[in-house]
Amino acid sequence: MNNSPTVALALDLVSRPSVTPFDAGCQELMIHRLERSGFSVERLKFDDVDNFWAVHGSDGPIFCFAGHTDVVPTGPLDQWANLPFSPVIKDGLLFGRGAADMKGSLASMVVAAEQFVKQYPDHPGRLAFLITSDEEGLAVNGTVRVVDWLKAQAIIPRWCLVGEPSSSEQCGDTIKNGRRGSLGCSMTITGLQGHVAYPHLASNPIHLATPAINELIAAVWDEGNDYFPPTSFQISNITSGTGVTNVIPGDIQVMFNFRFSTEVTDQQLRQRVEDILDRYGFNYSMEWRLNGQPFLTKTGLLVDVARECIEDVTGLKTVLSTAGGTSDGRFIAPMGSEVLELGPVNSSIHRVDEHVSTEDLNKLTKIYQKIVSQLLG
Repeated sequence: MNNSPTVALALDLVSRPSVTPFDAGCQELMIHRLERSGFSVERLKFDDVDNFWAVHGSDGPIFCFAGHTDVVPTGPLDQWANLPFSPVIKDGLLFGRGAADMKGSLASMVVAAEQFVKQYPDHPGRLAFLITSDEEGLAVNGTVRVVDWLKAQAIIPRWCLVGEPSSSEQCGDTIKNGRRGSLGCSMTITGLQGHVAYPHLASNPIHLATPAINELIAAVWDEGNDYFPPTSFQISNITSGTGVTNVIPGDIQVMFNFRFSTEVTDQQLRQRVEDILDRYGFNYSMEWRLNGQPFLTKTGLLVDVARECIEDVTGLKTVLSTAGGTSDGRFIAPMGSEVLELGPVNSSIHRVDEHVSTEDLNKLTKIYQKIVSQLLG
């Protein structure tokens, strides 16, 4: 159904060039629809980031839809079959930047909410939206700030569904019930610059760093557990030198990242790295950045209801996963909320010609509405 309410709203959202942190009117479009359905809305702008909290109902447990209106940059326009913010539907696929990540999910959420409150205008509990335009960027003035605002008012969602594109091959085949933590580091190892013909008068930081880097690469940080794979260490950048062949450089910069499980803490990882480096006796400095702690929602009411609703709509028995990058669920879960991620197929996200199946968007709308109806209906 290319002309469904969900697809029509998705087309409108995708047409707006909301590259992080700019919202480009997406949130006002959603707010207008939600207010028309009886939601009360708080616009929460922090610095240059637009956010909003919307709620329907006056008391009782909160079910919250969470998501982001911002998208990543388009990349080279000449590589797109169609302009990324001029969405088109071809062969049942909606093409455009943000179609899968995650404006399609936002459209499904809004339409599901509209249909739910029309069916259950006096439903028990509260149905809410937490929407940001800062998920794809620094993520410092978005969901994390809204969570602080919620906690200050003792507003704690019991359940939260994040619309990230979780599915692998078919809509609903995978839901994310957790995410690994992300810890990054920029490290500088200092030597002594000199002429390559007189190495005894210099200290080559590349030579100093290589054995330590090899040890970091070979290290086993943990074995993972039933929900998480083992913690991984990956080097993302190495830079050094003056660009000529006859100068020993004075330093080397190494950037790396841990995606870590609940079996280890960020402090333990930092200490192990420094213990390894200290054994080699060279001078180094480090700038650490904790991008997010791991979180996990074990089997519980939200997961059970989601699996049941997915099977009702699609016939699929969904798989639980904690794979992939970080999401804003990492800011919501520490409040004590049950958090899961459920959205469309993720194979084209952040790529040229990003797309989503229109049929999947309609399926998502039905799944979302069923989940809300089970918990609040």
